[in-house]
Amino acid sequence: MVKRIERDRRRFEEIVRGKIKKDLKQHLTRGELIGRRGKELVSIPVPQIELPRFRYGRREMGGVGQGPGDVGTPIGSDGQPGGGQGDAGDSPADHLREVELTIQELATLMGEELELPRIRPKGVETLKTAKPRYSGIHRSGPESLRAFRRTYKEALKRQLASGSYNPRRPQVVPVRDDLRYRTWKEEPEPVANAVIIYMMDVSGSMGNEQKEIVRIESFWIDTWIRAHYAGLETRYIVHDAAAHEVDRETFYSTRESGGTRISSAYQLAAQIVERDYPAEEWNIYFFHFSDGDNWGGGDDEKCFALLREKLLPVANLFGYGQVESRYGSGQFLHSLETHVSAENLVLSRIPDRDGILGSIKEFLGKGR
Repeated sequence: MVKRIERDRRRFEEIVRGKIKKDLKQHLTRGELIGRRGKELVSIPVPQIELPRFRYGRREMGGVGQGPGDVGTPIGSDGQPGGGQGDAGDSPADHLREVELTIQELATLMGEELELPRIRPKGVETLKTAKPRYSGIHRSGPESLRAFRRTYKEALKRQLASGSYNPRRPQVVPVRDDLRYRTWKEEPEPVANAVIIYMMDVSGSMGNEQKEIVRIESFWIDTWIRAHYAGLETRYIVHDAAAHEVDRETFYSTRESGGTRISSAYQLAAQIVERDYPAEEWNIYFFHFSDGDNWGGGDDEKCFALLREKLLPVANLFGYGQVESRYGSGQFLHSLETHVSAENLVLSRIPDRDGILGSIKEFLGKGR
């Protein structure tokens, strides 16, 4: 019975997972899903799933439920049809079920849906994580860690030494002094470490809709990259004519009215990496979102120089996402296409929310 219940539970989970995967493209572009994220889980609403049910034949066998009347006729309080009042609806009610997925499960579903390759980390593995290893034997410990083979050997040696072992009736009975227990200690294990530096234009031409697109896309980028590294740090830079490092909440809520100087963000990102993240020890990711406006006076050329000399040489990936805006010129992406070329530089146009999926695939589709 337990095996049957477990099998049915697994089958139901597969049905739910299939439903989530079927509608995943819709979930990926909804901002409210991000708000359902807990510390390790994301809650996803899915429609009520129809479960298999018995369908009975028409043969009348007598007993409960038999008698005059058509199938489905409502029964009133007096036992006669038509006991209710008002007109009945002709549509079924919509029922939602909250399903919780771990961040890892969500990343796996997204990778399958977008056909993303696994990320290949670079650099040495310098972050350490504690992992328990059984490395010794003690005379005391919990019964769950009793070393049965070692205990048997100790008992056998004692009986052989004392002459109480009878080879014709080989019976070994451990006493308390024979008991041995496994012991463990935490040993550091190297893991690959990574940092994501997000940059966003917060000048007056970047409206709330553009920022919401950035928020949604960066959430899924973060989810995918986090699934590949045991240690991941995130840093946030906002810029208009000047750049500032901020926390996550400020990153998505700040709006300024000034002009735009993109080189200020690239310069600050380069300083952060040089100070805190040696390229030989870290997997480094840059993602910059803008509507494509940039101040004249040679600032594009400063950006190109910073990319070639400071950022691209140390980056696993530099992604530039241009979010279309009615107020932005969109010129910067064209300038990058013309003047900067590198395997780890990925450029993406994001016209609206429907463009988020394609942009994510462009950024992450190379497995860097």
